Amino acid sequence: MAAQFTLPKQASTGFSDASHYDKYRPSYPVEAVEKLLKNIGVAGVQNARIIDLACGTGKFTELLAVRPENYEIVGIEPHQEMREQLEKKGLPRIKVLAGDACNMPIEDGWGDALIAAQSYTARSCLWHDLEHRGLYAIITSRRRYRLTILDNGAQVWKTTTKWEQELKDIVAEIEDGHPRFRHLAWRQVFENQQYTTPLQSLKGTFTDKLPTFTLPIGEDKVEWVVWLSDEGVWSRYSTLSQIANQRSEQKEQIRNRVLKVLKDPSTIRNADGEIAVHGATYLAWTSRL
Repeated sequence: MAAQFTLPKQASTGFSDASHYDKYRPSYPVEAVEKLLKNIGVAGVQNARIIDLACGTGKFTELLAVRPENYEIVGIEPHQEMREQLEKKGLPRIKVLAGDACNMPIEDGWGDALIAAQSYTARSCLWHDLEHRGLYAIITSRRRYRLTILDNGAQVWKTTTKWEQELKDIVAEIEDGHPRFRHLAWRQVFENQQYTTPLQSLKGTFTDKLPTFTLPIGEDKVEWVVWLSDEGVWSRYSTLSQIANQRSEQKEQIRNRVLKVLKDPSTIRNADGEIAVHGATYLAWTSRL
């Protein structure tokens, strides 16, 4: 029987132009990938089996595929257009399957590590995945943020430059309620990790609450700068689902605002007129207790 899963509408429509997403979305620094694989113990392990959960168009998958370990990779992705974009790349030793964290069409126990790139998953599904696989990691590339804690305890993310903050503020105006990395909801998977699971006793089966993951989770980041033209900045910015889901006239208004912001004196440009875009790739990893 085929796996039953529902893709959130924000993702279903927001990522429908998978080729545009693949062309303009940022990739991951080689240094960050190496750090992550070392910390989960699969760097240098020949033919290790890796599950690339929510693999999308393969921005992370293709970096795994060219490594000398000759990994055996299963990419799992619920979005059909994204799966098709990845399959077109013809990467070696990769199987691409339809599914999500709660419906992975592979047998329990397959895989030496489970990695979610630019994606997060439900706690109950993650618990099951770790029970059968043991290692879990997150890698995500974002604008370079600085977390500020206000006097009232509120958490505010600030970006590196004035113009990057203004672009962030534009996105904040059209939030769609879908949790993202900057909302820190993904941390609750680890911080509130009590999970109810059946245990066996001499008197039969009973229920207790057990922690699931090792704490504290491992964390690191790699900062980077890329140089993009004004249109290149817009093209990358427009891959965000909350922008991609806007109607044509609204999207054009946002585009005009973005291009106006890029004229701000705080933009740093090179000799070709390209803008320095600051970003960071965040890493997190844990294992089953």
